[in-house]
Amino acid sequence: MIDALHKLPDRTLRHLRRMWHDYGVFWLGAILVGLIAVLYARLIDFGFSYFQSIQQAHFWAPLIITPAASALCAWLTRRYFQGSEGSGIPQVIATLHENPTELGKRLLTLKLAAGKVGISFLAILGGFTIGREGPTVQVGAAVMFAMRRFYKRSHVMIERQLILAGAAAGLSAAFNTPLAGIVFAIEELTRSFEQRTSGVLITAIIFAGVVALGLNGNYTYFGTIMIVPSDFDRSLIVAVIVTGVVTGLAGGGFCWLLLNTARWLPAGVQHLRHVRPVVFSACCGLGVAVIGVVAGGSTFGSGYAEARGLLDGTQHLSALYPLLKMASMVGSYLPGIPGGIFAPSLAIGAGFGNVLHMIFGHISLPLLIALAMVGYLAAVTQSPITAFVIVMEMINGHALVISLMAAALISSRVSRLLAPPLYEALSERYITPTASSTVAPEVPGVGPDEAVATDVAAETPEI
Repeated sequence: MIDALHKLPDRTLRHLRRMWHDYGVFWLGAILVGLIAVLYARLIDFGFSYFQSIQQAHFWAPLIITPAASALCAWLTRRYFQGSEGSGIPQVIATLHENPTELGKRLLTLKLAAGKVGISFLAILGGFTIGREGPTVQVGAAVMFAMRRFYKRSHVMIERQLILAGAAAGLSAAFNTPLAGIVFAIEELTRSFEQRTSGVLITAIIFAGVVALGLNGNYTYFGTIMIVPSDFDRSLIVAVIVTGVVTGLAGGGFCWLLLNTARWLPAGVQHLRHVRPVVFSACCGLGVAVIGVVAGGSTFGSGYAEARGLLDGTQHLSALYPLLKMASMVGSYLPGIPGGIFAPSLAIGAGFGNVLHMIFGHISLPLLIALAMVGYLAAVTQSPITAFVIVMEMINGHALVISLMAAALISSRVSRLLAPPLYEALSERYITPTASSTVAPEVPGVGPDEAVATDVAAETPEI
């Protein structure tokens, strides 16, 4: 094969080399991202299924397992995998907006990608309220960033395209939502779209999606919901507005809690968080476990089963479910361990839709749940287009485009009254490190020179 290539004319070799650089590297990286996304999803599903089997056999087991898993995850993150905390989307945004070469070497390494997968697996084994979609974005970006080594002279433009394509392909493969991957890259990651990037981005998403479809088959994340024609009356307009306002306030409140922990956490708890972060993490794990036990296990994990069950009509949850799930979600992210917010946010939104059905009983429950899911996700991310495209593709709800768009826009605007865009606010801590970020708090068992916790991990959870 190599001898045959050497016999080709120089012009043909140059053309093949250019094709490899322009397309081949991106295609190979996208295939790897799709494969990793599928395997990661199966790993997380296996971990949570194992936790559920224990929790259902011994309802008290999470009171021991969850705090222990939380402490271990926090220690591993701070000691060995600084930069893998939270969902990873803020790290990707910071890298794209700043110097991709410098920040990429610190935040998008294969070591961090492996740590992200491993620690989030431990966290889901402990029943934490986390998702896998956000971490898949950072993992996808890290895999593609590593592909820059195939270029003899890598530069900022190539690295930015690789990171953007990897992140978008990761989200697309995780949810099986190719359109959402494109919109996510435009609206959330870059806030712009270059013509030169468009072809690379779309082909990367296609290849990652083909791998995911080949392994999982063609499916919609939450199935297809049935919409009753009578739902489309004037009362639907009122329902959309009320849903947007309610989910906007709830999602904005969630963002405020995560971005302003110094304002509501008691002084003693803040001191424990700074001085003994691993102990603080164990306490958060205990809180998550208590909430889960009180809720009968419904708040553990990402919430996919609960959201799907509400849409199918096979799940019945109390009116307190969305509030309990929110509390569990806050407790899961305060320690700063790896995990995403997309899937839990959709579950919380489904819970609010279930509550709103008590008011709008004449409107079908699946329709209200779809509106509330897109509303809460848009409120948390403040990316309304991404939110409604994701939910639309998840439920095959193309007939609901206008209603989903309206709910997403209203909720995101209401949310912005309470807090700034969450991912952007968190990404700024990587772009512009403060003087205190160079001083690591004490970690049990880790000396001052070995401590790896940053101001970001110590003061604000990275989502």
